[in-house]
Amino acid sequence: MDQFKQFIVRHFEKVMIIIILVAAFIGTYLIEEKSIVLYFYYLPVLSAGYFLGRRMGILTAVFSILVVVVSTLLFPQTFFKGQDFLNTLTQLFSWGGFLILTSIAIGTLYEQNERRLQDLKNAYVGVLEILSKYLESTDRYTKGHSVRVSELAMETAIAMELPRAEVENIRVAGLLHDIGKIEVSGDILLKAAELSSEERELMNEHTVKGGYLLSAVGSVLKEVVPIVVSHHKYFMTGIEDKKDGNGANHIPLGARVVAVVDAFDAMTTDRPYRKGILPREALDELEKNKGKQFDPGVVEAFKRIIGEKVEEI
Repeated sequence: MDQFKQFIVRHFEKVMIIIILVAAFIGTYLIEEKSIVLYFYYLPVLSAGYFLGRRMGILTAVFSILVVVVSTLLFPQTFFKGQDFLNTLTQLFSWGGFLILTSIAIGTLYEQNERRLQDLKNAYVGVLEILSKYLESTDRYTKGHSVRVSELAMETAIAMELPRAEVENIRVAGLLHDIGKIEVSGDILLKAAELSSEERELMNEHTVKGGYLLSAVGSVLKEVVPIVVSHHKYFMTGIEDKKDGNGANHIPLGARVVAVVDAFDAMTTDRPYRKGILPREALDELEKNKGKQFDPGVVEAFKRIIGEKVEEI
């Protein structure tokens, strides 16, 4: 049941369009006034163009036209009853033409809006990336950490066959996951010894602070914020403390991906107070904490990715 819910949420727009198409198709037989029925098909076409873009809008329009054409050929009496054949045919052709033009217009507006939104998002990410690199430039031990996490998290998400939009959100979140450290004291960030419990508590607040910073840029990065805020939460905590009747984990999947990659890079990178461990040893740690601190599915996908990059494995 939980998988069914996730499928519906992930493909909500497509499911909605299919339902509307089916309703229009049923109306083709139940409603005698066929000119009214034809207008029903504008709903799935408008929805497809608005939510999924020009290509899906045009495909939905073409499919709708084919449905009506096939229905006309199979049941001519329902369409041509009491009407002139040529007149009805002209009506169908004009309807089909307007349906395709509508799908093109709505789909084009959708894609233009998406491009503007992506340009705006890229601008925000660029500015925040500069801030992130500035932060890393003050600490040679973490230099390049965010870039590595971003790239490996993206590859892991691709290996898990996640949707393109979700992969992009994970890539951006990996790049910005430590942005909240800008508001953490430099003395703590650069401390050569292991942090005290109080200092570690202050350091751990960087996830929430990062979420506030990213929220300040508006809705452009709204899908990234939950990933940044939750990337240090334990997988088991998400099951025990925030569960529904099916025990589903409510830590965002993107956060679970970033958590695995972040931990791996942190373990294999030298710190002022310790030497980095070998990739093989880091993978053993991930395996040991699989199902407790880390999502087992993410760990397995990450192992496939890193296995192709590290010679020791």
